[in-house]
Amino acid sequence: MDCLFCRIIAGEIPSDKVYEDEDLFAFRDIDPKAPTHILVIPKKHIQSVNEIDQNNVNLISKAYLVLKKLALEEGIAESGYRIVVNTNEDGGQSVGHLHFHLLGGRSLSWPPG
Repeated sequence: MDCLFCRIIAGEIPSDKVYEDEDLFAFRDIDPKAPTHILVIPKKHIQSVNEIDQNNVNLISKAYLVLKKLALEEGIAESGYRIVVNTNEDGGQSVGHLHFHLLGGRSLSWPPG
């Protein structure tokens, strides 16, 4: 298995897990860009946003519910947070597995860069 995130889900690579269910896995980013920086990933390998279709769109909705839940648990829901999904190389996607960044705990500037 070459996918870093698939290996994390499988337990081959350790992670600081904060959430897991039958469809999704969430863990703290090892190089955080904010005091709260959590990655939420589908357990089913989906390369990027470009592979979202009618067969997996419900998984994406579920991911947003989990992101909201984690924001509440982390205490950043009231002050505000950002959800980032990078797509492909020019979009800044560094791992070829769809993932959502939950960032918060500080003021986030715009544009992001």
